[in-house]
Amino acid sequence: MDLVTPDLGLLFWTGLVFCLLLLVLTKFAWKPILGAVNEREQKIAESLELAEKTKAEMLQLQSENEALLKEARAQRDSILKDAKSISDKMIEESKEKARIEAEKIVNSAREQISSEKIQAIQELKSHVAGLSLEIAEKVIRTELSSDNKQKELVEKLSDDINMN
Repeated sequence: MDLVTPDLGLLFWTGLVFCLLLLVLTKFAWKPILGAVNEREQKIAESLELAEKTKAEMLQLQSENEALLKEARAQRDSILKDAKSISDKMIEESKEKARIEAEKIVNSAREQISSEKIQAIQELKSHVAGLSLEIAEKVIRTELSSDNKQKELVEKLSDDINMN
């Protein structure tokens, strides 16, 4: 269950990093974009006023003014669309970074679990080996407790040595 619920420190640092990212974006990215959009909107508004004055003064240029208005609107829409796509891209990049960090944390936890499992198996093997030696020692002591059994073992070993 600890792998599913986020730690308080992780939440804190994630929030802090998000706030810092938001601050950096506000200071360096959003102001220039919004300034360019506002400047362009002012230019478009000025173009519209000029077009209305020109329309009142010269009726013959009406078709040209309408074309300029359409172009200005298209440019404004294009700029707004570009700003939206940049914003969406930044959000996607942030999500991707967060996903990569989450994968790193999960992989790290898996590696740690694997190493602890191997360590536990090694400890279990050494404990079993120690127990096996103790049992063998006790069995040999009970088997060789009498003098007759010791003599039989010595004779059998000496016969084996003589054969080799």
